[in-house]
Amino acid sequence: MINVKPEVLQALENNPALVALLGGKRIYQIKAPDPEEFPRITFFELMNFDRDFADDTAFSSEIHIQIDIWSKESTSAIALEVDKTMKNLGYQRNSSHDLYEDDTQVFHKAMRYSTIKEVD
Repeated sequence: MINVKPEVLQALENNPALVALLGGKRIYQIKAPDPEEFPRITFFELMNFDRDFADDTAFSSEIHIQIDIWSKESTSAIALEVDKTMKNLGYQRNSSHDLYEDDTQVFHKAMRYSTIKEVD
């Protein structure tokens, strides 16, 4: 199993255009500490499983990550920067959904990515 969460967090935080759009390093694993902070990004691992084997030992992992953008306004510019960052890390976007949370009146964009990484 490969832990890519630190790599994803660092890459997103090191994108100056993304950080500027967010108004700071508002990127969190799973849950933001302040639910009223907008815009912000949360992300989590959807799946992480052994993929390729040789001699009964896995030599690669397939990893799926979901990145959620939360904003009181359009998520489009933030989504473009997230997409650039994830593609630079070698991830492929599998889906992207525009959502609206009626109860909180927040725009929510859910983006899913996958990659295959060799086990060290």
